[in-house]
Amino acid sequence: MAKITYVEHNGTKHEVDVAAGLTVMEGARDNNVPGIEADCGGACACSTCHAYIDGDWYAKAGDMESMEQDMLDFAFQPEAGRSRLTCQITVTEDMDGLVVQLPERQI
Repeated sequence: MAKITYVEHNGTKHEVDVAAGLTVMEGARDNNVPGIEADCGGACACSTCHAYIDGDWYAKAGDMESMEQDMLDFAFQPEAGRSRLTCQITVTEDMDGLVVQLPERQI
């Protein structure tokens, strides 16, 4: 289990426990966190689970595949070195304390 904090654009925080092996998107979806729409269900076919991940956590989230990079082109205000699709980040025990900031909106 990893405790992940999802921060809505307005600053509202949602601290939830997410089982290792799930994705960061599934953790948000399963805990009704607003701001992660996940229209494609985690298939990396949209950008509606876009989030910002800062600092050391960005590297701990794993390498980004080219398909994810391509889909980020469709995200709302993506930022190099911060933006990720949460459906592509598999939770590990080492992610305990991860903070995920959500954009103003998803497209």
